[in-house]
Amino acid sequence: MGEQSAVGRVLGTSDATPLQFWTAVSPGSYLQLDDVVVTTRELPDRPPVRIAGVVTQVRARHEGAVFDSDVFSIADGTLPAQVQEAAEITVTRVDPELYVPPAPGAMVHRATGDLRAAALHFDRMERQIPMGTGRDGIPVYLNADFLDGTRGAHVSISGISGVATKTSFATFLLYSVFNSGALGGDAVNAKALIFNVKGEDLLFLDHPNVKLDDRTTAAYAGLGLPAKPFDDVRVYAPPRLGDASGTPDVSSRLSGVDSFYWTLEEFCGGGLLPYVFADADDERQQYTMVVHAVTAHLARHAVPADGGVAIDGTRLSSYADLVDFVVAQLSDDETRHGWTGSAVGLGTINAFARRLIASKRDLGRLIRGDLATRRPHQINTDESAQVTVVDLHNLPDRAQRFVVGVTLKKEFERKEKKGTAKPLLFVVLDELNKYAPREGSSPIKEVLLDIAERGRSLGVILVGAQQTASEVERRIVTNSAVRVVGRLDPAEASRPEYGFLPPAQRQRVLLAKPGTMFVNQPDIPVPLCLEFPFPSWATRHSEAGAAPTGSLRSVTQSADPFAVVGSRSGALSDDDIPF
Repeated sequence: MGEQSAVGRVLGTSDATPLQFWTAVSPGSYLQLDDVVVTTRELPDRPPVRIAGVVTQVRARHEGAVFDSDVFSIADGTLPAQVQEAAEITVTRVDPELYVPPAPGAMVHRATGDLRAAALHFDRMERQIPMGTGRDGIPVYLNADFLDGTRGAHVSISGISGVATKTSFATFLLYSVFNSGALGGDAVNAKALIFNVKGEDLLFLDHPNVKLDDRTTAAYAGLGLPAKPFDDVRVYAPPRLGDASGTPDVSSRLSGVDSFYWTLEEFCGGGLLPYVFADADDERQQYTMVVHAVTAHLARHAVPADGGVAIDGTRLSSYADLVDFVVAQLSDDETRHGWTGSAVGLGTINAFARRLIASKRDLGRLIRGDLATRRPHQINTDESAQVTVVDLHNLPDRAQRFVVGVTLKKEFERKEKKGTAKPLLFVVLDELNKYAPREGSSPIKEVLLDIAERGRSLGVILVGAQQTASEVERRIVTNSAVRVVGRLDPAEASRPEYGFLPPAQRQRVLLAKPGTMFVNQPDIPVPLCLEFPFPSWATRHSEAGAAPTGSLRSVTQSADPFAVVGSRSGALSDDDIPF
């Protein structure tokens, strides 16, 4: 720590405490927000105490000025005064742990190398996950122990839609987890489940980004990461509306996409009806007792019948047929009580029936009785690629809720049956405030709460993104060991959910540009400001380079080489069929 690194001295005109102090910046030097500094306190009969911290505020003033108008005289040289800058330092580490204030007048140095790593506790991280670079251009790390469930789990990302780049940061974090070596051998088997809710931006994670330049490649190298797309990706999309063949409903990506759906047998036998009523306020309605009664009846009496189901001798081949049959049974005085019991009023049954009828158009293409049951059609990360992308953007809100709820339920049940945390499953879900709002209850919210509270022990890690953390269920936010904030709305930034941000950072999040995030993790007292690099994978069709060989055929085509799925617009020619 040489004299050339000195940037000032501990201020004597402001109180210095063991946790916070001010430093006067030397002439010709400067300190900016997020700079890391270190000073030393000499003690009698004890080793020196090294006090390190992060700059959380900077100010400049004229010393000698009394009136506001004095600034003009000082600028003209007619009034003597001196410009003095000072920086507020929030202490991040004291070594050894003797909590004494720094002495006024003590030299303050800019921390670099090992001193910077010690100040930010990076030296205590046995497994480091690079998240980006700090304001000094040097890598910033996340402690893997607080992500993979060793000491904590789950990530909460908040910010304004379209500006805060929440999904971009979530995917970069996943990429860093899989490629940094922080998970060791576990990274090979670790899986990710990503729900794509906006456009088709996440359908090209396995395509190289043609806009990648040398500067971005160097940024990845500085983080110890290769600049490449995700290695192993599988994309699922819903069947097109009105398409009897089950062709995936995507427009920009024509290869390596599989359609997902549920058969009527799976819908009835798996008790999936409650996820049709997945609005957060539905659980407060009386008709939920009808939902559970009808669900139990379907599970008991529905039997497979040539792709569809048969109930009481009536064969049903589509979701619309099933809905019409259930409504007819509930409308008949002779059969109603067998489905719901005698304690349910007719008004409650009618409320259930109206909502069930309204779901026919939204869910008809997802719940099928006309497609081959042997054809791969379920979302199962165990049998999929390392990264599974489920496209929802073409689905209406009710259908999106159904897919998210049922998929998470099945994945969590599979992890429970295994009873082990390995391999890890990372679940990336945007618009978390829609699926797990602060008020009300729903089947999806219960699954997400289960993941937040028990997922750590089962190796299910939730990476949730939302515009407003204040509108997300408190227990989910509280159980997130890592909290990330991009640009926020002024009203949202004032909410108590962001109490971990120092006052200066609360102001800065109102101005944060895309790619700038503030990350709070348990073993660092101050949230770290960082910038993560431009994605090395395509984020839209216009950026997509050549498709990887592994994505040329979908799971369906692999299972049935004579099935040419999604072969419109010349995507697959006759030459692709292996006769």
